[in-house]
Amino acid sequence: MSSRTTQTPTLELTFGYGTNGFGDHSLDDALTVLADLGYQGVGLTLDHRHLDPFAPDLPRQLTRLAARLDALGLTAVIETGGRYLLDPRRKHHPTLLSDEGVELRVDLLRRAVLIAAELDVRVVSFWSGHAPPGLSEAKAWDRLTASCEELTSYAAAHDVTLGFEPEPGMFVDTLDRFDDLRRRLGEPEAFGLTLDIGHCRCLEPQPVAECVRRAGPHLVNVQIEDMKRGDHTHLEFGTGEIDFPPVLAALAEVGHRGLVGVELPRHSHDAPETARRSIEFLTSAAAAAASSVPSVPSVPGGRR
Repeated sequence: MSSRTTQTPTLELTFGYGTNGFGDHSLDDALTVLADLGYQGVGLTLDHRHLDPFAPDLPRQLTRLAARLDALGLTAVIETGGRYLLDPRRKHHPTLLSDEGVELRVDLLRRAVLIAAELDVRVVSFWSGHAPPGLSEAKAWDRLTASCEELTSYAAAHDVTLGFEPEPGMFVDTLDRFDDLRRRLGEPEAFGLTLDIGHCRCLEPQPVAECVRRAGPHLVNVQIEDMKRGDHTHLEFGTGEIDFPPVLAALAEVGHRGLVGVELPRHSHDAPETARRSIEFLTSAAAAAASSVPSVPSVPGGRR
């Protein structure tokens, strides 16, 4: 009689949810809801509501937050896309490309690195921002490269990796331009990629799963939601155009072990139910993806 058994394929993915989608909850309540729903991680957006990087009692908050994340079994990524954190009148201003105030954005990102280190979080996610009108392409690259060089060195010194996100409408909006930026920086190990799955469908020419495979070597963080071609609107799963099982299978194929975080920042009005629907959808999609992977025969002792 054969001693072989069949191993059931599984996808080792860590699903999380962005706290920017829980804007009407306290951070503690948001974490509790997400843990209860079965999420394993969170994208912690620095902002005035949840985790203010300029708060005078920040060290005390971080001590308490670290204990809370540990108690709930949640991993995290630090997100830095708070809309009005630095300027109450202009969204996402100043950027790393602004004519004035670049030092404010750099200071915020350095604070994010320190927060990550204090929480034992390994990734800080950020983007380029918009280039101001009239700024030449060459000057924009110079500004962005100079800031990213400084930040990468700072992050590496604190054992933190930067996850740079190509963002539709911003100066670095595609994987091609991310690759260009990384080459300009000398391809440092501490400068990785945050890949937003919806953005791939929005404006990348290749299929989404192929974007994942292309991104694999530099992938440190994933944001996920549904989206339609040419429309940068973050949609609930099943309401856009993305076929998710192949995407999740590709993430497992490239060995992504970081967070796969739901990014629905405009759904705070229905956050608990949106989060519930999202984890149910992703769990089902992951099961469908795993079922497409051939079963692996094995024998006792683990030899094949």
